[in-house]
Amino acid sequence: MPVIDLTRPLSAATEPYRQEGYSDPPIAITPWCGIAERGFAVSALALGTQSGTHIDAPAHFAEGGPTLEALAPEALLGPYTRIDLRRGQALPVLPARAEPILLLDARGGARLSAAMLEALIRLEAPLWVMAGEITVPGEAPLRFHERIAQAGIYLVEDLAEPELADFPPRGEIIALPLALQGTTGSPCRVLLRY
Repeated sequence: MPVIDLTRPLSAATEPYRQEGYSDPPIAITPWCGIAERGFAVSALALGTQSGTHIDAPAHFAEGGPTLEALAPEALLGPYTRIDLRRGQALPVLPARAEPILLLDARGGARLSAAMLEALIRLEAPLWVMAGEITVPGEAPLRFHERIAQAGIYLVEDLAEPELADFPPRGEIIALPLALQGTTGSPCRVLLRY
């Protein structure tokens, strides 16, 4: 089965997320010890939980929401339902039932009505994987993130965008965050297999 790696590479050159008056922590990768002095090499790593391609736990936007470890490992891989939200596309017809993972194709940006957002939430997929950015017209810029966090949904975002006209209609997503405890998220390796 072919595999597409949707993970952005991380390095000290990776730009952290910034908005007016805020910046995520910069990524720092520095030598800790080397082969010459210890017989092995180790690097020290400093980064934010939402660095690069990452998963957001509901606690990232919902006060008291579940943290990363509350998501069962089996929810991190499985078949997906692809929803095309790209501009210029017809409004998607949502299935009566979705696979455990929603793959939201919002490459180039998407505007999602509050009603459509609620319809997606009713599909009860515990993990959403988003390519691109989604806004809700007439709402605060992060309303999409806030609402799905309130619904207890985990979100994988900041994907590397593959050279595809369309994501395959069927396949599997494999999302592998670090097994961090009590955090609002983690950098994540994300693979699409079809």
